[in-house]
Amino acid sequence: MLDAYTRVVSQADARGEFVSNSQIDALSAVVKDGMKRTDVVNRITSSSSAIVANAARELFAEQPQLIAPGGNAYTNRRMAACLRDMEIVLRYVTYAIFTGDASVLDDRCLNGLRETYLALGVPGGSVAAGVAKMKDAAIAIANDRAGITQGDCSALIAEVASYFDRAASAVG
Repeated sequence: MLDAYTRVVSQADARGEFVSNSQIDALSAVVKDGMKRTDVVNRITSSSSAIVANAARELFAEQPQLIAPGGNAYTNRRMAACLRDMEIVLRYVTYAIFTGDASVLDDRCLNGLRETYLALGVPGGSVAAGVAKMKDAAIAIANDRAGITQGDCSALIAEVASYFDRAASAVG
């Protein structure tokens, strides 16, 4: 995982060039939007338990077969594993939001996750539905304008949505 600065410098170095004005402008925009990004990550992180619990509650209400005897979230141990996995996905999404880079999400969370779930018999569609519910909750929290750095956050919110969509498609 490379931060935006390291990535730009590495690319310029590989080409044997100076960092271009357009790259400097792009990095300036990253700095300018840094507080909004930090605010969004802080909000999602401070609400992570509620995001996961509410998403799981909604998922199990819509798909009660998951918590019925023989279901993939039946028994406390399996339910705990489900909640743990949802929390891990959410945590790595916040890392991606913070860095503005999906590579940490891909490399440390999503790569091989679908295969693992297939091997364990976990229904990927249900996991993807749970991720979608976390996405809705996280975006609602991030879009709350109270106490957040002012400015247009539409691009950042679209980016947040893209990380959740990436996670859902990786497991679905």
